[in-house]
Parts: sequence; C-alpha cells; structure tokens
Amino acid sequence: MTTRYAALRVVVLAHEDMNLLDLTGPVQTLFTASRRHGASAQALYDVSVASEAGGLITTSSGLQVMTVALATLEGLTIDTIIAPGGCKGDEYYTPPALVAWIRRRAPGVRRLCSVCTGAFLLAAAGQLDGRRVATHWEWAGRLQQAYPAIEVDPDRIFIRDGAVWTSAGVTAGIDLTLALVEADFGHKVAIDTARQLVMFMKRSGGQSQFSAPLLAQAAEYDDFVELHAWVAAHLDQDLRVERLADYVNMSPRNFARVYLAKAGRTPARMVETLRLEAARRMLEETDLPLKRIALLTGHADEQNLRRTFVRCMGVTPGAYRDRFSAHDAVI
Repeated sequence: MTTRYAALRVVVLAHEDMNLLDLTGPVQTLFTASRRHGASAQALYDVSVASEAGGLITTSSGLQVMTVALATLEGLTIDTIIAPGGCKGDEYYTPPALVAWIRRRAPGVRRLCSVCTGAFLLAAAGQLDGRRVATHWEWAGRLQQAYPAIEVDPDRIFIRDGAVWTSAGVTAGIDLTLALVEADFGHKVAIDTARQLVMFMKRSGGQSQFSAPLLAQAAEYDDFVELHAWVAAHLDQDLRVERLADYVNMSPRNFARVYLAKAGRTPARMVETLRLEAARRMLEETDLPLKRIALLTGHADEQNLRRTFVRCMGVTPGAYRDRFSAHDAVI
C-alpha cells in the first residue's frame, strides 16, 4: 500500500427519515477498507456523518444516528460527499439547508456521490444537469419528471459520470462505495473489503438492479406471474411470441399488445432479460463452459451470448466471469 500524506475526508450527509442502510452501508465499507489496509497510525478515510444542526437524527427505521453539524466542517478540505436517500411517503423532501450546502461545497470536492433517492438532493443543488444518473428503480420516473435535464437510468446499480457517482437503492450504496475504494486504492483492496463484508461478490455498475422492474411487474400483474416462471424454467426452448401467447391462451397479436401495455416492455425483451440473468448466474456460480451456458440459457451459441452481453452489460461473458466468478473458468 502506498503511503498517503492524509486520509481522504468523506462527508456522509444525514437528515430526518433517511434510510439507515443508505448511510451505514457506505460508512461501514469505508471503515472496513481503512481497518484492513490503513497503516497503524493512518486510516485510508476520515469519515464524518453530518446534518444541518448536528446531534441525533432519526432514520426511517426509527433508529437514531449521532451526527456533527455542517458548520464544524467549515475550513476543512473535503474529498468526497455522499448524499444518502430515504424519506417518508411518496414525495421526496429535499432539506433546503443540505441543498444549499451541497451547492456551495460541491465545486471544491473531488467527488460528489448519492445513494438511492439521495440523487434528489444532488439534483436540487443543480449538480446533475446533463448527466446520466442512477437511483432506486421505484423512484426513477419521479426523478426524471422532476428534473428533465437529467438522464435517469432506472436499471443500473451505479453510474459514474465524471466526478459525479450515483447509485441505486439501499445495498447498491455498498457497491458504489466499493467502486470508490477501488478507484482510490486499487482492485485488490476493494475485493478484500468486499470479502471482509461477506458480500457475495463485488458488483459492477453495469449490472442490472437484478431486473427489479421486471420482478415488480410480475408481482403487480398476476396475469403473467405463471408465464414468467414458465419462461424461466424453459429458457433453452423456442420462446417466440407465438409460443408465449399459446401458453396464456391468447392470440399472438393480442398477447403482445396486452403484455406491452401491462408490463411496460415487449415479450421479447422479457425473454432476453430472463435469459441474460440466467447466464449471469451461471457465470458467477458455476464453472460451465461458455458454449454450454449459451445452450442452457437459449442463446444458441457462444457468439450470440457474447453479443447479448456486450450490448446489455458492456462486457464480454469471459470478462464478466473473470471479475465476478468464485470458480476457475472453463472456456
């Protein structure tokens, strides 16, 4: 580990009704990285949890967190600001004092980050205009509507756009923070931190939020719950729209129309998503050859599997396996 002259100062903002894990996930990740790899008298990160007035903040779970006042940070150099999310109800309230503080301090920091609906804080402070950002899939539409100058991606775990890093909800804040650790101190430190946190793997920002919108649609529209389960169990078969329509006793044309209206995506996109997820799991959890994975997941051959991964994930299946698999790959 290369010795640094000073720990990187990270300020995690806090406010009433915030999500507890949005805060504790990043804080614990930074602490673990420091404990595992910092020098005996020098931590990697100096973390402060700050609120407008300081003192106890009550999170949405009811647990209280002790914070320092923003005023105590005056005159201090801040490397990274992290804005966690969380609120009561269906409308996100952006505390004016935090918005004003972010707007004032943002130009002087190296990185500006948000977890979940913390993106609303950064957006209200004018820090996300013209940027591509992530947030919790359930809030993506509301963020896009409230701030049309932002490009909201509802499916990514986290996104880096220049000096601004944004993540999806709750546990995705840990993935984002591990990426920050990796950017600061390298892949080995980040992976070792993830292992110490007993995380299944260190997920990349390009990964989907486990297709949460698709799962939510399946739960909301009982019409297609059985269809989705059947498709997931028959990924290696012919799953053209005619076959799916036959399963639900509808004409192909009517099925395609109804499915799109209710699920918000075409049947073909649903099939592609489930096949991609199955392939990802096999790459992560097995040592099966790529050719075999392609056959089992309905991609027919390795080239089709590769094309799908590059288009949807931005990486090849082999590169994905190298990064996330717990097994020795068999090509």
